[in-house]
Formats: sequence, C-alpha cells, structure tokens
Amino acid sequence: MPDPMAGLPPRLLRTPEAARFLGISNRTLEKHRTYGTGPVYRKIGGRVVYAVEDLQSWSAIGARKSTSEQTAKRVFPARRLTAAERGAR
Repeated sequence: MPDPMAGLPPRLLRTPEAARFLGISNRTLEKHRTYGTGPVYRKIGGRVVYAVEDLQSWSAIGARKSTSEQTAKRVFPARRLTAAERGAR
C-alpha cells in the first residue's frame, strides 16, 4: 500500500509543539538550541521550526536496550558542553 504522505514536505513544528512531542519543556528545548545539543532546527523568517523526522532522529540517539550498553550514544543535557563531551559526540 503506498504511503499517502510520500512526496509531501516534512511536517514542521514550532517550539511549543516540538517540546510537547519530545516530552520536555519549551525552555529546555530553547536551551538545547542555544548550546547546540538539541535536534536540528530551521529558521524560516523569524520562526524556529523542527521537522518531525529530525525530532525522532535526535531522540533515537539515546535509545538503548540496557543500562550496561557500552556502545550507546548519549543525548547531552541542555548546557554548555565540556571539551571532553564535544569530542565524544
């Protein structure tokens, strides 16, 4: 069955919608944007928007099957990264 959304542009969400989608506060998402630790965003005119697929990709970075998983990547907190953390990205 063909995908009815095929060929359409990605759904774009403003900051409040994107934060709700991720289950975090607007302010936390804004901090992630400021520090460069968050999902990819787009600036259209004066508006910041996020593609749903970018939000899903960013949140998938932290996916793991167990707490002992050594190869899992990390979603960094919304703060400035140390030099060691920037190198670990």
